[in-house]
Amino acid sequence: MTFRRTRAIFRKELWHILRDPRSLASALGQPLIMLIIFGWALSLDLDHIPTVIYDLDQTPQSLDLVRDFRGSRYFSIVDEVHGYRPIEQSIDAGRALMGIVIPNDFSKNLGLGKAAQVQVLLDGSDSNTAAIAMGYAQAVISTHSQNIQVNMQSLRSGNVTAGGVEPRVRVWYNPDLLSQNFIVPGLIAVILMVIAANLSSLCIAREWENGTMEQLLSTPVRPAELALGKLSAYFVVGIVDMLICLLVGLYGFGVPLKGSLALLMVSSCTFLFGSLGLGIMISAANRTQIKAYQMSMMTSFLPAFLLSGFVYSIGNMPRVIQFVALFVPARYFMNILRGVFLKGIGLEIVWFDFLLLVVYGAMVFYFATRKLRQKVA
Repeated sequence: MTFRRTRAIFRKELWHILRDPRSLASALGQPLIMLIIFGWALSLDLDHIPTVIYDLDQTPQSLDLVRDFRGSRYFSIVDEVHGYRPIEQSIDAGRALMGIVIPNDFSKNLGLGKAAQVQVLLDGSDSNTAAIAMGYAQAVISTHSQNIQVNMQSLRSGNVTAGGVEPRVRVWYNPDLLSQNFIVPGLIAVILMVIAANLSSLCIAREWENGTMEQLLSTPVRPAELALGKLSAYFVVGIVDMLICLLVGLYGFGVPLKGSLALLMVSSCTFLFGSLGLGIMISAANRTQIKAYQMSMMTSFLPAFLLSGFVYSIGNMPRVIQFVALFVPARYFMNILRGVFLKGIGLEIVWFDFLLLVVYGAMVFYFATRKLRQKVA
């Protein structure tokens, strides 16, 4: 393999990219659009849950509980109704997610020292959101119950009751618990995987469809030189995409970068090389752009989005799916991204993930070159 022939393929492919401004604008604009849409629209934060209150007791004790719900940032009281039917209508129409029903014997049971019940009605059509909302409601009611018990003991004994255990929680790495700080670094991995695979997966197939591959085969260019030259041209575009994602994540979404920028760039380039090599291999195996595009989406977007830990925890998946996820390179790159962005960890911790990305890039490039050699033969 000679550098001169590789450089010639690189210049040819890069000129072809620059000569098509619409494709270039799409390649550079698509990551920005995906980052903005997913970064803002895909949120795991659940605040201001629309809640309907049905208070049958109408006593100072029941109003104290209602005030606790009003004072919580997780709930937004949209209406106070006088029956079950308005609660059902509000949930069916999507105006409310939760209904709180306080029975008419609430204060009576509290005065007698009995357990006072509160009914919580939830829209379970979205099970994840309902589970989170139920946890928030239980926390508010439990805190209210503890305060009542402490006050009643103080009144009975005439002394101030000594406090019990009070948790002081400190959240590391993402103290505000913002889902954007978790989603945006992972989204960079998904975008690079999708864009890189889609860009490079069409280059060889386009040569076959345009009839220019025969002209390349008549030259002394070797398969490895052809693959590396084309990959290098799209590598430049991928680097620009990566910088766009990085700048938007840092300054657009305010995601903190606590770790080494050099480690982030090196690992991103390594992952980008492997993703582009995957696209080259797919393009070499399919002579039509439609097949190449379909295969690239199946091997890049779906695994990177579903099996990389981007949104869904791999530990909660079935054992078979967890085994399949071991072969998704975006999973390891995502560990590096989140570790560098949020935790500020270095290569001494993520070295194994980085090593797997290096092995992945080398293997994909080898098989892409081998597939090209078979096509040439």
